[in-house]
Formats: sequence, C-alpha cells, structure tokens
Amino acid sequence: MPHDVIMPALGMAQDTGKIVSWLKEPGAPVKAGDPLFEVETDKATMEVEAGHDGYLTDVQAQAGDDVPVGNVVALISETAEGTGRDVHDTPEEVVAAPEPDTTTGTEIAGQTVIMPALGMAQDTGLIVSWQKEPGAAVAADDVLFEVETDKSTMEVPAGHDGYLAAIYAQAGEDVPVGETVAVISAEKPDTPVSRSVADAPAPAAKGAPEPATAAAPPEPGPASPRPAAPAPAHGRVLASPKARRLALEEGLDLARLAEAGHPQPYHVKDLEVLRGMGAAPSAGGAVGGIAEMPSQITARVAAAPGEEFLAWIARETGNTPSAATLWAALAGGAMRRATEAGGTRIVVELGGPSGPARWLADPDRARLSEPPEETDEAAPALVLRDLTASAITGLRLPARSAPALSVGRDGDDLAVTLDFTAAQLDEAQALAFVTDFAGCLSDPLRHLL
Repeated sequence: MPHDVIMPALGMAQDTGKIVSWLKEPGAPVKAGDPLFEVETDKATMEVEAGHDGYLTDVQAQAGDDVPVGNVVALISETAEGTGRDVHDTPEEVVAAPEPDTTTGTEIAGQTVIMPALGMAQDTGLIVSWQKEPGAAVAADDVLFEVETDKSTMEVPAGHDGYLAAIYAQAGEDVPVGETVAVISAEKPDTPVSRSVADAPAPAAKGAPEPATAAAPPEPGPASPRPAAPAPAHGRVLASPKARRLALEEGLDLARLAEAGHPQPYHVKDLEVLRGMGAAPSAGGAVGGIAEMPSQITARVAAAPGEEFLAWIARETGNTPSAATLWAALAGGAMRRATEAGGTRIVVELGGPSGPARWLADPDRARLSEPPEETDEAAPALVLRDLTASAITGLRLPARSAPALSVGRDGDDLAVTLDFTAAQLDEAQALAFVTDFAGCLSDPLRHLL
C-alpha cells in the first residue's frame, strides 16, 4: 500500500511550507530516513525525510510551490510506476464540505485542527493532554493540546479564534498525521462533542460554513470533565514538556509513577510524589522508557553578509574579529531569546575539528571589536563547532551535555546544523533558535542592533 508524504508542520504557527527542491527524482528508490525534499519555513530551510522504504512516485508539488500543512506532496509506493493519482486530487479539495457527526446527529461546522507532522518521519502523534475543555472559547495562539512525537512533547496552538466545538481524540490515544482531532466553530456550540479515536470518523469541515441547527443530543448539557488518561498500552509515559525536562535533569524515572498507578498525564506537581518515592536515576539516561537521542535541524545561509559585516568592523575599528567569534555572539543571543533566558549567564563552548576549545561568557553582550571574555566554566549552554576550515559541512555525533551548533562552508553558503535532545530544548525552542540564528547571519548588523 502506498504511503503519503505530507507537508509537515515545522513550526507551531505554520500554515504552509515552500518546497525549495526535491532531493530524489520521481521513480527513485528511497529508504526510510533518506532526505526527500527541502522545505522553507520563515528563514530556515530543512530537509524532510522519507518515513518508509519504497519508490518516490506521484509527486504532486514542485520546487517553488507553497503547500498547505497536511497536504500530500508525493507517495512512497511499492513500485516505481506509482498509482497514477491525479495531481490535482489533493486532500484540500477532497474534503471541502462538513459531514454529519454520527454520535450526535449534528453537523460540526468550523475550522478543523489536524494532527501536525512535527517530526521528519512521523506517522502518528500521541495526545498527551487537552488544555481546553469542549465548548471553551479559544484564541488562535492558545495552546489547544500537547502532543508527543518520537522523543519530544510539544504544545499545539488552536490556529483559529472561536470555540472548541468538537474533540475527536482523548489523552493517551495515537492519531495519524493529517487526521482531524478537533473543530473550532465561530459560534459557541450548544452541545460540544468529545469522543475517542475508536468512535465514528471525524468530520472533514473546511472553511467556515453556516452552522447547522443541532439536533437534540441524547444527553444535553456541557461535556463532563474527562478522567486522567490511563497509561498507554505501548508503554509510553504521558507528561508535560516541563515535567519531562525536570525529571531528566533530576534523574527521576517517570515510569515509576505509572507503575504505582498514579494517573497520567504528569505535570510538575507530580514530581513531588516521585521525589517522595526515593527515585533513582533511570537506566541509560532514559525517562519513561524513552532514550534521549539527539534530534537535528539544518539550515543554509549565504556567507557573504557575515563576511561584509566583519570587513566593515575591521575598517571602523582596526580590529578584525574571527567569523567564529561573530557566530558565538549571534548564537548566544539567539539562544537567550529562544529560551527566554533574560539575564541568565550563557557560556558558549567554541571549538573545531582541531585545536583546544574556548569557553566564552555571554558573547552576545560583548563588543565585537574586543576579545570576548573567556571563562574556565566547562559547562556550556551551547556548543559551537567551526567547521569552515575543513571539508565537513555537517555531522551527527553522540549527544553532548548542551545543544551543539555546527557551522560548515558549502560553496558560497554556510551549512548550519543543530543537534539537541528534548531535555535541552523542546522542538519549538530549537526551531526558533535556528530560525533566529539564520536570520542573524543574513543581516548581522540589524540583529545586533
């Protein structure tokens, strides 16, 4: 059976992604994990990987096209011939009208909220918790639910103003990418819907059609609070990003709470119970049975703006700072903004393929025309690798104690790679950091000012 390749949601408020280039030709064999195409969102460009083995077929979007998040851009088929699907037969057109909700006999009219693709080879997302009750008023930027994908947990915003008219998946349930998990209506619903994935299929409401008159439901009244989700059968532990991060830092094993029958999802207050259990560090650096393997984000930026900026500093001051010192300053500032560190001291470990590393204290707050302050603190908030003097343009190494940012040279461009774990940065912070850093490289003076 062919597998859909969809436009992933690489940012929390992303509606579309622009295809920069295809890295595989139609009909080419692919392996799970192979880069398929490059997608541009805001100022960062990232590679999207194949989620399955097979052949790339039925390509439905070309380089330069802006594609709505969740739309199919290609298929991975068992043969190179593909399916012959009409290139215009996209999900956006197939699901144009609302369908009846078979549990209540009503039509749910409004904007659908789908399970986003927050990982490069993600098929499903696990609902950790809902942050809004059915029927509640929501704003576009309000956090609607938490979703766990691969090794991280992220908050998903509503995306639209209105009311949470329907929920089609409960905490603890896996939902396929692109499937509708909720509907946000323009009018406050008389009888909001709340059901699980196992129930009738969700409607495919698009746009904002006129609300239909609701039929009398079997049990009128607002939806009752949902009980805490039981532990998932596949062994994953549901926890908020902050609780998971604190547990990892303190060496606490969230799985012990699940084994003791403590209701999920877990939040920071539940860590007090875990501390009282005399928790020991989890084996192998895992929390809740999930090994902390690094994730990776890449971007490509023209090198010329940074070189011109350094030449301008040399003319104005008579001193020529190294490109790596400039990157340390820009990266320190981007990390401070992405993590909302404020006045926190940020140490950047600056090194390369050879030679000793240096530890720079708050490089984003130092004058570029003067040598940055060095420190003996070997516990950096960020590791910066300067690879431009070598032939290396990217690398994947074992996880460090801090996020690792590598900058290599590829022709006239700088190849930027960020390796991080969920304990160091959540995905939203990592995307914000890479986007900010790439923007700083594109216009150093404006961002420094």
